[in-house]
Amino acid sequence: MVLRRAIVADVEVLEHWDRQPHVIAATGEDDVIDWRSELAIAEPPQETLIAELDGRAIGVVQIIDPALEATHYWGDVDLGLRALDIWIGEADDLGRGYGTQMMALALRRCFDPPEVSAVLIDPLVSNTDAHRFYRRLGFVSVGEQLFGSDRCLVHRLEREKWSEQGGAG
Repeated sequence: MVLRRAIVADVEVLEHWDRQPHVIAATGEDDVIDWRSELAIAEPPQETLIAELDGRAIGVVQIIDPALEATHYWGDVDLGLRALDIWIGEADDLGRGYGTQMMALALRRCFDPPEVSAVLIDPLVSNTDAHRFYRRLGFVSVGEQLFGSDRCLVHRLEREKWSEQGGAG
């Protein structure tokens, strides 16, 4: 599996994935993304990446610097953090370990700059499968937060915990 920068040619598949019931259930119905605008943000504070397996797009990862991104979605946060959005596009690709592989690659990318101390992720409160998944990866729940109309349970993974689990290797 590889993560590659998303390009305009990916807009059609991204829009298709956004209409999938499992994606809507995981991201909320309010999250209609204008992918052309998202992909125009080519450098930090945000990267949009496509996860590919044997040349086939299977998911998307967004890596965001929450202190610097323009919408201030995360509110006032410290410097040295990254935030992730991640999902698998097709229901047939769920439960195959692809999410774990995508997260390993994304976390390595997040923690590559030495100044990054932790990674945040904000699954919906109702997405209990995601909560279990992130806890298994070492994330710790830090509390509920309202993002727009979405009630989310914010999770945080500290660099030290990630390194202890072999992430730095």
